Amino acid sequence: MDLDDLHIFRCVVREGGVTRAAAQLHRVPSNVTTRIKQFEERLGVALFRRQGRSLTLTEAGRTLLGHAEKLLHMADQAERDLRGGTVRGVLRLGALESTAGARLPPILSAFYERYPDVAIELQTGTTQALLRQLDRFEVEAAFVSEPFERRSLSSVHAFDEDLVLITGMGATTIREAVALGGRTVVAFPQGCSYRARLVAWLAGEGASPERVLEMNSYHAIVACVAAGTGAAIVPGEMLDHAVLSDAVQRHPLPERLRRNRTHLVWSGEASTPLQALMALLPKPDADVRAA
Repeated sequence: MDLDDLHIFRCVVREGGVTRAAAQLHRVPSNVTTRIKQFEERLGVALFRRQGRSLTLTEAGRTLLGHAEKLLHMADQAERDLRGGTVRGVLRLGALESTAGARLPPILSAFYERYPDVAIELQTGTTQALLRQLDRFEVEAAFVSEPFERRSLSSVHAFDEDLVLITGMGATTIREAVALGGRTVVAFPQGCSYRARLVAWLAGEGASPERVLEMNSYHAIVACVAAGTGAAIVPGEMLDHAVLSDAVQRHPLPERLRRNRTHLVWSGEASTPLQALMALLPKPDADVRAA
């Protein structure tokens, strides 16, 4: 299988169409279209479903994308090894929004200073969404939160988080989950481990929220809570950096809920750039274990 064909195919997927992919590849669109059609003919399957001007992956295309990501990554790794150990290439990472906003900036800054030939592509999402991206080889490694299913993944303990319960100002101090029964919970969509902790805490005391208001960013969650919409669980470090951190009231959580770990997880052998990134993580937490 020609790596150039895989590269063109992946670029079309990432850019969302032939025109943008052609610009990225410095080719004319007709050339990209021809290469994709020839690739499909050689494989004997359709990789894209054409709907007007838009392209969506077929089931065969989704299967090939996972293989393409892995093969192209291996090719990049081989080239790096043959260049005498210089750390270069692309490191595609996934991270929780709280990790990306509060924990990673100083680490990525140090990484860029030491390894200027490595480009980092960072995507954010919930723990479950990031694990799915890892399965599809859309990211090489991801920072995810407990609890998560480790399966055959390797992991390194990256950060400790102190979680806090927040409500609007003036609320009575909340020490038990039953006090949240019948209230609105503001949280990320399903797949967020912090949301899972909050729901489990409520269920354990026989309580349930009136409803769950789903948001896609911590800034939106904190703003909604500050406006008196409901309650939420957030990392304290992230809250310290939030614009409206002084507009919400913090409540202590039970010890079993308060302490939480963030792990960096990956599948297979860690690439040279990934190993370089791990070397910059807090040393006391760098006990690697294969799950």
